[in-house]
Amino acid sequence: MANHTGLEGTVKIGANTIAEIRSYNYSESHDAIEDTAMGDTVRTFKAGISSWSGSVDVYWDETDTTGQGAMTIGTEVTVNFYPEGATTGDIYKTGSAIVNSLDTSASLDGMVEMSVGLTGNGALTEATVS
Repeated sequence: MANHTGLEGTVKIGANTIAEIRSYNYSESHDAIEDTAMGDTVRTFKAGISSWSGSVDVYWDETDTTGQGAMTIGTEVTVNFYPEGATTGDIYKTGSAIVNSLDTSASLDGMVEMSVGLTGNGALTEATVS
């Protein structure tokens, strides 16, 4: 069984790697629509609609114009999540997303950080790096 450390992962906007990534996440979900009727003794459901969302947390880098700079509020981007890296044969997830939030923070004894919120626009699909 293979496993991986977070250090191996990366995230790209299109073909451009986002600089200074601290962490990222993506979450896929699928609605379950209840169709239980009066007289039923057990709840039943039908498959509904799938969706996904995610975020990327970075140390802010104003020189990263094609990664961090491409993620402006309201923009639709192609995002690629590479949990095991981006070398030939690695599995990754890809999809179109709308940048729905940008949260920037700093403290006296810390780095300037930014968190980018993403809402999937369509399917998040699995692919293999070629």
